[in-house]
Amino acid sequence: MSFKTSSACTLIVAVLVGLTAATLPLCSSAQSPAQQDGQHDFDFHLGTWTSDISKLQHPLTGSTTWVSCQGKLVARKVWDGRAQMEELEADCPTGHMEDLLLFLYNPETHQWSLNAAAVGDGVIGRPMFGEFKSGRGEFYHQETYKGRTIMVRQVWSDITPTSHRFEQSFSDDGGKTWETNFRATLTRVQ
Repeated sequence: MSFKTSSACTLIVAVLVGLTAATLPLCSSAQSPAQQDGQHDFDFHLGTWTSDISKLQHPLTGSTTWVSCQGKLVARKVWDGRAQMEELEADCPTGHMEDLLLFLYNPETHQWSLNAAAVGDGVIGRPMFGEFKSGRGEFYHQETYKGRTIMVRQVWSDITPTSHRFEQSFSDDGGKTWETNFRATLTRVQ
């Protein structure tokens, strides 16, 4: 990694941490005896992966047209494992996609925040918050999509040492129903 890239990554992390600290939920730090430390929940995701992606072309319109993309994802630990940084590059029929995702673990709430930025618009999105239970990670937030307030859910599942699945869904009815709009099957590069 060059000095320029390293400095850019440091700057992005600093900005994301500042935004996340301002938006973290106020939660009790009391830990129930059954609650596990989740700092290593995303360790399965570390490394280099191929990513077979399917994207719903027009979410929340009734469309059933999907496009396929092929990508490469690299996830690495930062801050002695209390955070991870993911870089995704994929080629899609609609163009080249580059995303950066910062995973931050809060040991007081035992939750992760997921903070995403896309190179296309250079904007850091609102963080998603969630946790892993029974080998499945679920993360949520609310955003505005095409003038409508929606809920967004991201799920990590089907986790093995060599593969896992990621899925994103939107809900425009407060979470009563969900429309999946992004699926990725990740396979570890040996």
